[in-house]
Amino acid sequence: MNVLSLFNGMGCAWLALDRAGIEVTGRYSSEIDKYANKVNDANYPDTIQIGDVCKVSARNLPKIDLIVAGSPCQGFSFAGKGLAFDDPCSALFFEFVRILKDCQEINPEVKYLLENVRMKKDYQNVISDLVGVEPIMINSALVSAQNRVRLYWTNIGGTGGIPQPKEKGIFLKDILQKDVDEKYYLSEKALARISNSNYSKPSINAQKAGTITTKNNSGQLSQRHG
Repeated sequence: MNVLSLFNGMGCAWLALDRAGIEVTGRYSSEIDKYANKVNDANYPDTIQIGDVCKVSARNLPKIDLIVAGSPCQGFSFAGKGLAFDDPCSALFFEFVRILKDCQEINPEVKYLLENVRMKKDYQNVISDLVGVEPIMINSALVSAQNRVRLYWTNIGGTGGIPQPKEKGIFLKDILQKDVDEKYYLSEKALARISNSNYSKPSINAQKAGTITTKNNSGQLSQRHG
């Protein structure tokens, strides 16, 4: 199977396919972050890097059997400014649509999986209309120790769609390490930012982690996010 991973990041799509027992004979990655590419290539050295998504042409690739993509969410996220498709990063979604249509001309049976955050219904409807299917909402808390509700648009599974994963009962206590190297500790500056309480408190399971990042849409960390 030839797989095209758009906005590939560090190559987690390959890991997911491996764990699903799906053999990938051709890995094609579109990603411009050099550090993400280094991680990808260290784990999957057979990946063919094809660069900027805006310059990807299906006509320069072999027949693609599966497209996976997680286009940038800054414009759609409730934590952002709500620019939607006016955000240049989130507008890259249209590149996914372009590439998908090109691949469908070559292989009408090509499968696809597009992921993004929860968003206003108006934005969601635009994506659904262009992709041709309604999204499935899945919270990764079902299969991990993290609350992470995301939307997935896919033609995998036919009209029945993809069922919700079964709850695996994985909590923070199941994954936290007791002995952690000091290099992974947060700085005093980062801890001060986490203590910032200028956020509304979401309804989450306290035994699950929120998304933790030092450079998220709001540019802040918050303990109230989990």
